[in-house]
This record gives sequence, structure tokens and C-alpha cells, in this order.
Amino acid sequence: MLTPELLHALRNLPLAAKQAAEGFLAGQHLSRRRGAGMEFSQYRPYQPGDDLRRLDWRLAARSDRYYIRESEVDTSLTVHLLLDASASMNHRDDNGLTKLEYGRLLLAALAYLAQNQGDAVSLSILHPEGLVHLPARADARQLPRLYQALQNTTGMGRFPEAAQLAPLLARRQRALTVCVSDLYEEQGEINSLLTRLRTVAGDVLLLHLMAGNELTFSYRGAVTFEDLETGQTLQLNAEDQRRHYQEQLQQWLRTTAHTARRQGLDYFQLSTAEPLDGALREFLRRRQATSFH
Repeated sequence: MLTPELLHALRNLPLAAKQAAEGFLAGQHLSRRRGAGMEFSQYRPYQPGDDLRRLDWRLAARSDRYYIRESEVDTSLTVHLLLDASASMNHRDDNGLTKLEYGRLLLAALAYLAQNQGDAVSLSILHPEGLVHLPARADARQLPRLYQALQNTTGMGRFPEAAQLAPLLARRQRALTVCVSDLYEEQGEINSLLTRLRTVAGDVLLLHLMAGNELTFSYRGAVTFEDLETGQTLQLNAEDQRRHYQEQLQQWLRTTAHTARRQGLDYFQLSTAEPLDGALREFLRRRQATSFH
């Protein structure tokens, strides 16, 4: 299991994505369903109306019974990847990674996984200077495009305004949307976007990214905190505030998860201190469920 800091240390996003995804899959293909594909799965008795081209004549000659060969075929769908690139994603964990760097690694690995499953993949990077959007494609050149866009991404400003996000909400075919964000927002703008995407495009997997030092409050002594989006600062003593901070944080996390799930989003919390595997597993679980809708 490769740690996120080891993947980041490769300084090669395509290689890191491949290492993370293939290390996780370990040769397994998790998105298959029975059908008339190429890879044999099992037999079942012939029923009137079945395609006679799938009938196993050799087995019929031996058993005097007619059986249909069921095969496995790859399922595929459209996967929309969204990355929150507001300035709060520049927060750095004790392992040296920012949330944005972790998010880039994660979405690159998810893009690799999705294309490996035969899916069409798109990418939208959300920051105040304008929406960076790569339309969904399933061709071999899509991954390099996505990697390049992710590598060029820097965190800045606040989450974009609704008018800038309008192109994401154009009515589209059913898809699986995956959003990586720390959910630091002023007026519920991230939640509003994802709820509307749930309405127009189907399933939404929200990967709520927190830094390890945010979750554990690993600071010591007198600390000055700065809001990366507003520039406001706050001075405090870490030991005096630790208990109150952790109580408030856990309450916020519970409320955030409850709100997301109540509005039909699939919510999963992850930490920049943890390997990518939990999020990759959640993606494949949600992808498989979406494929069978």
C-alpha cells in the first residue's frame, strides 16, 4: 500500500496514478455483469426467444439438453470528476502534502481506474478565475489531457459563484459525479452545486477531504492560524483549545455527513494522512451500483 507522500514524491502524476490504481486493483476487475460479451461466465438452460448463436451445440450433443452460454461484458458509464481548487485546499498536512496535492493524486488515480473500466471521463476544476472543464471522452488521449490539467491546477480564492458553475448544470445523460472538496464554504454553495448535479446527472459521490492535522489538532503551544481564503488570522494556545476544537469539529463533521446524505449524496470522509485505497474502494462500489441502475 503506497502512502500519499510516496506517490507525491514520484513527481510524476501519470506514474503515481498508475501505481496507486493498479496496486489497489491487484488484477481484479470489479465492474462486470452477465450478458453476451466475450468472456465466458456460466451456462443456463435455453429459454424460448434466446439468441441461438449463444447456444452451446457441443454440450447439447453430449447431454441432449440445450444450454445458453452466458458471458461477462464490461459495463461503462460517464464519470465526471470535480476538484475544489479554492485556496483552503492549500492547507498542508504534517506529511508535507496539501489537500490540493492529495486531491490531484486521488482524481488522477480515479481517472485511470475509470478509463480502465471503459468509462468516458471528464474533469472540472472549480476556482474563482473560471471553470476549467474537459468534456467526457473515452479515447486513449483523454488521460494525458486530464493529467496535464490536474498538474497545472493551483489553489486560489474562494469557491466560484453560481453563474460560473452554470455549464456544469446543463442537462446531460446519467452519470456518476465524483467531487473532491474540503467543504469549506460560506453560504452552502458547494452543497448546493452537488445537490443540483444530483438532480440533473444522477449519482454524486462526495469525497470530503480533511488534513490529518486538522482531524487530530496536532499543534502545540501558541499558534497563529490564517484563513487561506480571507487572510484573517487567529492566535490561540493549542493546549487550551484542543478539547473545544475537537468537539466542534466532530459536530461539524456529523452535521456535514448527515446533510449530504439527506440530500441524496453518497458521502465519504478521507484524510490526507491516509492512503488512497479507501476512496478508490468507495468509487468502485458506487460505480458498480450506478452501472446496475
